[in-house]
Amino acid sequence: QVQLVESGGGLVQPGGSLRLSCGVSGSIFSIYFMGWYRQAPGKQRELVAGITSGGSTNYADSVKGRFTISRDNAENTVYLQMNSLKPEDTAVYYCNALTRGPMEYWGKGTLVTVSS
Repeated sequence: QVQLVESGGGLVQPGGSLRLSCGVSGSIFSIYFMGWYRQAPGKQRELVAGITSGGSTNYADSVKGRFTISRDNAENTVYLQMNSLKPEDTAVYYCNALTRGPMEYWGKGTLVTVSS
């Protein structure tokens, strides 16, 4: 079992920044991929950024150059640094983990609102 808890969402003006955190606990050793997804109202959930256990990262085209995913193994936390935020980045952001089970785990999400 893996438990994921997101934090760091909130209201920010266009052009601003936020850093999301995902605290990870449980069978951490079994995780091979972690990702940040988002779901805007009326839209499907989409992968925003991902990081493998080897450190490889990937990003959605819409966030390349603006968002950065990273992890702190000592703190068992995955971060999503979001810069130059746009209104279209408004969504609930979810942390996701894939394990060698294979199993998939989700956090409950954190709301990001980009508005003036």
